[in-house]
Amino acid sequence: MKLELVFIPSPGDGHIRPLVEVAKFLVDLDDHISVTILIIPQMVGFSSGSSSSYIDSLSTASEDRLHYNVLSVTYKPKSDDPKTNYFSYINSFKPQVKASVEKLTDSAQPESPVPSRLAGFVVDMFCMAMIDVANEFSAPSYLFYTSNATFLGLQIHTQYLYDVEKYDVSDLKDSEITELEVPSLSRPYPVKCFPSVMLNKEWMSVLVSTVRRFRETKGILVNTFAELEPQAIKFFSGGDNSLPPVYPVGPVLNIKINGPNSMDDKQSEILRWLDEQPRKSVVFLCFGSMGGFREDQAREIAIALERSGHRFVWSLRRAKPKGSMGPPGEFTNLEEILPEGFLDRTAKVGKIIGWAPQSAILANPAVGGFVSHCGWNSTLESLWFGVPIATWPLYAEQQVNAFEMVEELGLAVEIRNSFRADFMAEESDLMTADEIEKGIRCLMEEDSGVRDRVKEMSEKSHVALMEGGSSRDALLKFIQDVTKNIS
Repeated sequence: MKLELVFIPSPGDGHIRPLVEVAKFLVDLDDHISVTILIIPQMVGFSSGSSSSYIDSLSTASEDRLHYNVLSVTYKPKSDDPKTNYFSYINSFKPQVKASVEKLTDSAQPESPVPSRLAGFVVDMFCMAMIDVANEFSAPSYLFYTSNATFLGLQIHTQYLYDVEKYDVSDLKDSEITELEVPSLSRPYPVKCFPSVMLNKEWMSVLVSTVRRFRETKGILVNTFAELEPQAIKFFSGGDNSLPPVYPVGPVLNIKINGPNSMDDKQSEILRWLDEQPRKSVVFLCFGSMGGFREDQAREIAIALERSGHRFVWSLRRAKPKGSMGPPGEFTNLEEILPEGFLDRTAKVGKIIGWAPQSAILANPAVGGFVSHCGWNSTLESLWFGVPIATWPLYAEQQVNAFEMVEELGLAVEIRNSFRADFMAEESDLMTADEIEKGIRCLMEEDSGVRDRVKEMSEKSHVALMEGGSSRDALLKFIQDVTKNIS
């Protein structure tokens, strides 16, 4: 019998791409698995060019056991509140999801050469409302968690404190307590590194209600591997029957590296320039699809880069105006915002670009360090290619990722793990040139313990996905459990 799984990623590159890769893993591992991915487009104003082109490519890429269905946008925002808008937007797709699954189950008739059965829904961490649709079909739900096991543990622990201990961690914002014990970490977690959403009462209530729904699932697929997060995996394997089983199935990456001919002229020029640079001599600065900076911060980065003396590739983008949402824009005249003469003085040792082909740059042997916002997909990419990170978190759970990489695992160096950008923050910090320069110099040290540990973890990340590897075994266990849960 063929088992049909319905995958529902939340909008955005960092969520759609990993879930697509998990689907590919599953259909490759078991001939009885078929997957239909229902794609929710990004909200108007949030879509980037790379995201739109990727979704367009999927709409024509369906195969025998892997199908893509891009849903239609019918929602019109009714509020200025980003929380209300986002979750209302996701909820608006419930009727389309239900209709798509009804069509899928109608076509899986007994007269088919290979009978099919709806085996379950795999929903993104921001699409928990789709559990309601799964329940209408009496189908099991599974969660795909795009971040790491440590942050999952922090979320589950804060929900436990809120519901059982009647303790709201958002109260820590105005308290004298500086640390919190978290079972998915081996050391206390500093309050100053808490994500902004966890220190905001309104957002905290949304987070808690979301995490409660995590517990309704039959299992949680996490984009990590056992060797990377031993303390967190130990926590989840500790026998707590109130938690669903956790399957560490990563690193789940979309790292197809296209050649220069598929890129625009600026991107191709940078890759050719990298090919001419000495091995591990270039520092790469890139801050994700939502990472942009004000003019004063861009100047501080430029000063630090020039003082450091290192070659560089810098993905520089303009922050959205305070209070607005969406991807960053581009600076139209760099000479106006950067220190006078900077572009001329660094013309031979540095390159500045807007949107950057991150995987292709990290894969280049010339790159010796990565100044990153610590988004989890970027973090996994850096480990995959063996490039150490200097941590500069901006928003979401990135402060947790930065703390874990530096303090818990010793796989990165710190610029400032408690940095907060405009995104969901009351006031944006300013990182000084001195801080940035210090971080870059530490990052680019040739003979450092961090570099050695990253190289070792890079090898483990590759092994995890091979036959007999921990993540491959976790995927096989997931398939076994999916089969058992419909028996």
